[in-house]
Amino acid sequence: MAANNRSDHGSDENTRLYNPYQNSQVPINKSQYLYKLPTSPEFLFQEESLRQRRSWGENLTFYTGTAYLGGSVAGASVGILTGVKSFESGDTKKLKINRILNSSGHTGRTWGNRIGVIGLIYAGIESGVVALTDRDDVWTSVVAGLGTGAVFRAARGVRSAAVAGALGGLAAGAVVAGKQVVKRFWSNHFILSPGF
Repeated sequence: MAANNRSDHGSDENTRLYNPYQNSQVPINKSQYLYKLPTSPEFLFQEESLRQRRSWGENLTFYTGTAYLGGSVAGASVGILTGVKSFESGDTKKLKINRILNSSGHTGRTWGNRIGVIGLIYAGIESGVVALTDRDDVWTSVVAGLGTGAVFRAARGVRSAAVAGALGGLAAGAVVAGKQVVKRFWSNHFILSPGF
């Protein structure tokens, strides 16, 4: 695919010119070694290019990691407040810092683990639903939220699992709808010029 003259390059928007010898100190006529490389991602099979979503493993890692991190940060914040409330009148500065660190570490770990497990269950159910139905839409997320809430609270009884499932479905639907609203708002109000 090397081009021997510059008139061959044209103004194809889907390719970019690449010179492998651009930064070398070798005395070569560098203009004859220009290649047209695609700017879009390359796929081995055509079916892969049509699918615009993460794989189940990426999905699992993303949801679990994000949920654990968010839960840990939120739990640590609550733990800091709990640690500050547990101060006693005769505490030294060192003891106050120790109370804050212990409380935030304990609460952060607890919340991170609980919410991380919720992310793990959600990712597993969503990937299973996508594999079964071969579509990824709002209803897939709602079903995954329903299943996640029901599975997470199943040990507390049928009524608790049903309530948690309904709340999980509503939460997942609200998150997906909110994401669409933010996308529309962002694209309508903050369109960047091509120079950025």
